[in-house]
Amino acid sequence: MSSNQLDKKSQAWSALFSEPMSELVKRYTSSVFFDKRLWAADIEGSLAHAGMLAAQGIIGAQDLADIQRGMAQIKGEIEAGQFEWKLELEDVHLNIEARLTQLVGDAGKRLHTGRSRNDQVATDVRLWLRSEIDQIGELLADMQRALVSVAADHTETVMPGFTHMQVAQPVSFAHHLLAYVEMFARDAERLTDLRKRVNRLPLGAAALAGTSYPLDREAVAKSLGFDGVCQNSLDAVSDRDFAIEFSGFAALVMIHVSRMAEEIVLWMSQNFGFIDLSDRYCTGSSIMPQKRNPDVAELARGKSGRVVGHLMGLITLMKGQPLTYNKDNQEDKEPLFDTVDTVKDTLRIMAEMVGGEVAADGSRSGGLKVKADAMERAALRGYATATDLADYLVKKGLPFRDAHEVVAHAVKEGLKQGVDLAELPLATLQGFDARITDDVFSVLTLRGSLNARNVLGGTAPVQALAQIARHQARLGR
Repeated sequence: MSSNQLDKKSQAWSALFSEPMSELVKRYTSSVFFDKRLWAADIEGSLAHAGMLAAQGIIGAQDLADIQRGMAQIKGEIEAGQFEWKLELEDVHLNIEARLTQLVGDAGKRLHTGRSRNDQVATDVRLWLRSEIDQIGELLADMQRALVSVAADHTETVMPGFTHMQVAQPVSFAHHLLAYVEMFARDAERLTDLRKRVNRLPLGAAALAGTSYPLDREAVAKSLGFDGVCQNSLDAVSDRDFAIEFSGFAALVMIHVSRMAEEIVLWMSQNFGFIDLSDRYCTGSSIMPQKRNPDVAELARGKSGRVVGHLMGLITLMKGQPLTYNKDNQEDKEPLFDTVDTVKDTLRIMAEMVGGEVAADGSRSGGLKVKADAMERAALRGYATATDLADYLVKKGLPFRDAHEVVAHAVKEGLKQGVDLAELPLATLQGFDARITDDVFSVLTLRGSLNARNVLGGTAPVQALAQIARHQARLGR
């Protein structure tokens, strides 16, 4: 047999073509060197399909046994790094099918009965993504646990809360961290919800129109743990909404990570000095020996851009495609794979950097080193308790807008004298409004301000403790 004949024999459609594919086209159209990561899902789906074919009497019991034996050997070869992935076989599906046929003969050729690579790849990606979703769900829980763990130690630690990056009001560091817990909790809810739409079986749609074989698609769905089957064969093979939806979820996760990373970078800078990071999460400078750079946080912030970019790429990939399957869809995998890898790696390292390493007994070591004194000093700058003085006057009977004006004058005087509101003499404060008495000074302290906000969702330590307890019960300690 000539080399051209051998080359044509390796192609699933070879009988129609009179010349082999050019080497350039082979390289351009091949996906095997990135989609081979789907091998476990491909084998799992194929075994379920084969089992159903046998149950329906479409293939014989011996064929099924041969397929199962061959797939077990292929699985072992791949796990041992002994499987030869061939560029000319184009993708993970044809590589595995060709090796199966080599091992078990005609039984391997019968495996593809009633299916197409169109519904096969859609099934493989969904199976693979479902597993990754479950892992990411655990990593999101770990991220929340890390934040809650640090928050539990800092319900009384006062820091400035900011609006417009200007000192606004005092908040507890715990309350600040718990804001990120809420963000990641919403991400987890989105992940749980989108998993339902990922977990639908396309297999049995075949190329686009279904098949004339009496397949039992529901049985395959049940054996693979799918919640149901895709109800329209055209949609089943062409749908990539699930990948786009996952990428949208991932973009939001990375935006939340990026916001937190930005604050970590700011807090570690000398201008803030709120926290320090363990050396293992920092790098130095090639020229400035004094530098300790928060590279992990900076990279997490930067990697959010690539994930958002992948979302835009997938949306653009799908926007002009007519029904049904088109070769364009080969381009869905690399951005999806990279998105999954980036989210997993980022959540894992950020949780460890924030909360420290978790020992076998559940204890933590390392994590953020909080500089509570620096936070409190910063909260004393910027007249953070000005709103508390306004609230104090309202409780004394002054309309809020008038109280706002009175406090503005008091702040102006503080700026003039270079002192905080709490440092102004009582007589000076009474000059702005006679309703002010010496009980005002308990209101103007940072902790007085903190404790005053004892409302559901507020920053009072008692509220933070309640939220921490709620999250611990939800997540497990």
